[in-house]
Amino acid sequence: MKVHQAEIVISAVSPKQYPETDFPEIALAGRSNVGKSSFINTLIDRKNLARTSGKPGKTQTLNFYLIENCLHFVDVPGYGYAKVSKTERAKWGEMIETYITSRKQLKAVVSLVDMRHEPSKEDVQMYEFLKYYKIPVILVATKADKIPRGKWNKHVSVIKKALDFDPTDDFIMFSSETKMGKEEAWQAIEAKIKDKQV
Repeated sequence: MKVHQAEIVISAVSPKQYPETDFPEIALAGRSNVGKSSFINTLIDRKNLARTSGKPGKTQTLNFYLIENCLHFVDVPGYGYAKVSKTERAKWGEMIETYITSRKQLKAVVSLVDMRHEPSKEDVQMYEFLKYYKIPVILVATKADKIPRGKWNKHVSVIKKALDFDPTDDFIMFSSETKMGKEEAWQAIEAKIKDKQV
C-alpha cells in the first residue's frame, strides 16, 4: 500500500473512546523498546507520525492511526518496561486485553520482537495470549540490520523455538533503517484485512 494520508485520530483508554467506524484494524504490540513507532513510521513513509521516544514506556493509551481513510493501525502500550508501577502495568494489560478480545474490527496483531535477542517472557506470553484467542498474528523481528546476514537463520530459529511459533503465522524480518521487510509487512497486513472480509 502506498500511503498518502495518515493521521492519529484518537488516544483511547476504554471501549467507549474507540473510533466508531467499521474500518479494519491492525494492532501493534511489543516491548517498549522494540521499535514499534519506527515500524509504523516506516510503513506509512513518515518521519515521526508515531513518536519515537528515548523514553521507553511512553505510549500509555491505545493510539488509533487512520491510514488512507480505510484502515486503522492501533498502537498498544509497550510491555515489559520496569520503570512503570505494577498497578500501571496491570491497567495497561487490562486495556490491551479488553481491546484485543472484544474488538470486532481487529483483523490481526503485528507482534514485534527484537531479532537480536531471544524473546522475553512477556513476548512469549503475548504470543500465547494471541494464539489462545485465535487472533491472526504477523510476527515481525525488528532491527535485522544489526545482525550479520550470515547469522539471520540462527536468530530466527531461536525466536521461533522460544515462541513455539505456529508456521501458519507470518514471520517477517524487518529493519526500519534499510526498509527491509516493509513490502512483506504490507502484503501480510493486506492479506489479513481481505481474509476476514470474505
